[in-house]
Amino acid sequence: MDAVPPLPAAQWIAARLRPGSRRPFVLGIAGAQGSGKSTIARALAARFGCPVLSLDDLYLDGTTRQHLADTVHPLLRTRGVPGTHDVAAGLAVIEALARGPALLPRFDKVRDEPGAAERVEGPAEMLILEGWCLGARPQPEADLAEPINDLEREHDPDGRWRRWVNAQLAGPYQALWARIDQLVFLEAPCFEIVADWRTQQERAAGGPMTDAEIRDFVQHYERLTRHLLRHGREWADATLRLDERRRPIDPD
Repeated sequence: MDAVPPLPAAQWIAARLRPGSRRPFVLGIAGAQGSGKSTIARALAARFGCPVLSLDDLYLDGTTRQHLADTVHPLLRTRGVPGTHDVAAGLAVIEALARGPALLPRFDKVRDEPGAAERVEGPAEMLILEGWCLGARPQPEADLAEPINDLEREHDPDGRWRRWVNAQLAGPYQALWARIDQLVFLEAPCFEIVADWRTQQERAAGGPMTDAEIRDFVQHYERLTRHLLRHGREWADATLRLDERRRPIDPD
């Protein structure tokens, strides 16, 4: 399956921007791993001359996550789920851009630590924030009772990890989501396509993970991704359905 550059999606989003009075205007782009968020964000940033901040750039470093793994749950060594980001840093960047120049964090995934920050001029009229779980709301307690996949059955049988992640989503992350002025949700056709999309990313980047390792890896995000696929339309200001090749379906 070949990846298709999602430029029509960027055009669809650009046509639906409704900037308000708050500065910077924060456009959020949410969607499952591999759905094209970064490519779309870059295209929009080039069009509007604005900076981009990825949720991935807010990762806690490996040492901090190891501490979480040791003190809260071993699964928190893997970055990506709520609770493995520095949410306060994201809010601080947005506040700084409202006043003047700011340093945007950039995370070095190879070294598993923050890289050199990018200085951007300000005040900024607009910021694009992209991330796989933007806008997600916590799950009801009843939905957390049963494991959703082999990862949870083997490594989180008592639900301690998923309940802690859900509590983080209910707390600090909602403050960041509240700063998003317009949220666009890229709706994948199903969860099962996510591993294929993530595999394409890995191959394009020359990454070391095998197909089997990727399928195990995406299980960390399955619970919340399925939650988003069920409810993302309710939480987003606009939803763009994608087919298996990431092409917009019936964009009006």
